[in-house]
Amino acid sequence: MQSQAIRKVVIVGGGTAGWMTAAAMSHFFNEMPIEICLIESDQIGTVGVGEATLPHLRYFNQTLGIDESDFMRRTQATYKLGIEFAGWGKHGDAYIHPFGDYGFPLGGVDFHQHWLAQRKLGNSYPIDDYSLGVVAARNERFSQPSQDPCSLLSTFSYAFHIDASLYAGYLQEYSVAKGVTRVEGKVVEVSQQSETGFIQSVTLASGSVIEGELFIDCSGFSALLIEKTLKSGFEDWSAWLPCNRAVAVPSAGVNKPPPYTRATAKTAGWQWEIPLQHRTGNGQVYCNEFIDDDTVLRDLLDSIDGEPLCEPNFLRFQTGKRKSSWKKNCIAIGLSAGFLEPLESTSIYLIQIAIMKLIELFPDVHCASAERNEFNRLIDLEYERVKDFLILHYHATERNDSAFWDYCRTMPIPDSLQHKMELFREQGHVVEYESGLFLKPSWLAVYLGQGLIPRGEHPCASQLPDSIVKSELDRMRRLVREAAESMPEHQAVIENLHAKINTKPAPDARMSLYGVGV
Repeated sequence: MQSQAIRKVVIVGGGTAGWMTAAAMSHFFNEMPIEICLIESDQIGTVGVGEATLPHLRYFNQTLGIDESDFMRRTQATYKLGIEFAGWGKHGDAYIHPFGDYGFPLGGVDFHQHWLAQRKLGNSYPIDDYSLGVVAARNERFSQPSQDPCSLLSTFSYAFHIDASLYAGYLQEYSVAKGVTRVEGKVVEVSQQSETGFIQSVTLASGSVIEGELFIDCSGFSALLIEKTLKSGFEDWSAWLPCNRAVAVPSAGVNKPPPYTRATAKTAGWQWEIPLQHRTGNGQVYCNEFIDDDTVLRDLLDSIDGEPLCEPNFLRFQTGKRKSSWKKNCIAIGLSAGFLEPLESTSIYLIQIAIMKLIELFPDVHCASAERNEFNRLIDLEYERVKDFLILHYHATERNDSAFWDYCRTMPIPDSLQHKMELFREQGHVVEYESGLFLKPSWLAVYLGQGLIPRGEHPCASQLPDSIVKSELDRMRRLVREAAESMPEHQAVIENLHAKINTKPAPDARMSLYGVGV
C-alpha cells in the first residue's frame, strides 16, 4: 500500500514568516522523513513595517531551544515591557499597555473593581501606578520576572524589539543546520493537479520545477499561492481599520533605548518608534483618504530623533484576512493570510499561532477537510479577536480634531466589540475567553487609558471597609514603586548581554490576605 504521509513541504517565500515556519518544522519533524524546501528570491524585498513583538515569541524561541542571550545579541534586540499610547484618547494623554497585571485581587474581587470604587472617593492614583511593568518601563528598568507565583515580580512579562531581517537570517541559519533546503529563485508559474486542484509544483524563473505535497504560502501581500492561484477570497475590514498606508525609515539609535514601544496618534493615523541596540525603527501608519503621502513623510522626518539611515519605504496594504487560510494543500502564513496593521505588534504572533496550529493538525497527502476546517476556524477566531481589540483603540477616543478621528469615533463597530464595550461601561466587566490573544489586563489598559470609565463597579467591591482597601492600594503602589526602582537599568542589562553577565532579580514581595505584603 502506498504511503499517505507527506514527504515534501515547499515554503514559498522567506522573511520572518517563511523562516519561522521552516525553523519550527525542522525542529518538530527533525526525526521524520520530511523534506522541507524554502524558495525565496533576493530580488524581492521583505516588508519590515514593525520590529516589536509580543511575549509569545519568547516561548517560540524556547521551544526551538534557542538561547535568549544569543538571540538578543544576534538580532540587536532590546527588551519590551509594553507599548506607550500617546494622544489616543485625547491630546496630551499617554498610557502604557503592559504585559502584566494591575495590582492583586482583594477579598476575592478583581483589583480594578476596588480601584474604580476608590477612584470615586478620590482615594486612588492612576491605575498605571499599580502595574510593575508600567512603572519599570517609565523608569527604564528591567529584570527577568520571578518564577514564584506569589511574588510581585511574577506579575509582569516581557517581549522584544528585534531587527526582523536579522531574526530571519538567524532562523535561516538554524533551519539549514537542521536540514532545510533553501532555493534561490522567483516563482513564475504554479501548476495544479487537474482532478483535485491541489498545487503540485512551482516553476522558477530559471526553469527549475519544484514539486511538493504540501505548500506554505509565505509570499507576503502578493499571496501568490493562496489567492492568485487558489482564489481563497478576502474579507475586507477597512471600514473598521481604515489605515491603508505606511512609511518606514530607520534612524540612528539613542544612547539609552527605553524598554517599551511608542505609538503616537497623528492627524490621520499614528507613528511608531521602536528602539533597538543599533538603531531606532520609525514609521507612520495612515489612511490616504484623509492625508497625502508628502505631508506624512514631512511630519515623520521632522519628528524622529537621530539621522535617517536610508530612504523612506512606502507600503500599501488592505486590512482584513483570507476567507480561508488553508485551502486544498496550501496554507497561508503571514501577510499572505491577512494583515491587521502594526498596531499592538500582532503580526509575528499571528505567524506563530498559524505555524503551531498547522503542526498540531499536520495532515497526510489528502489534506482532509476536517483538519482544514478546524485550522481555519481557529485562525479566524484569532483574527476576529485581534480585530476587535485594534478597533477599540481607534473608536474609544474623544478626539474630534481631524476628519480621520471623527470617522473613527463615530463609525459603526462590530456587534462583538459593541457588546464588550457596553458590558464594561456598566460595571467594569471584561469579557473573557479561553482562546485569543488579549486577556483582561490588556482590555483594561485600553479602556481606562483612553478614558472609558465604567458607570459603576461590582457590588462585592463594597464588602471590605474603604479604609482597609485604601490602605492596601497604597501599599501595593509603594511596593510596585520600590520593586521597579530596585531593578537594574535597561541599558545596563543590554550591556550585560554582551558581557555575558546575568542580572540579579529585584527584591521579592509576597501577597498578603488582601493583596501584596512585605
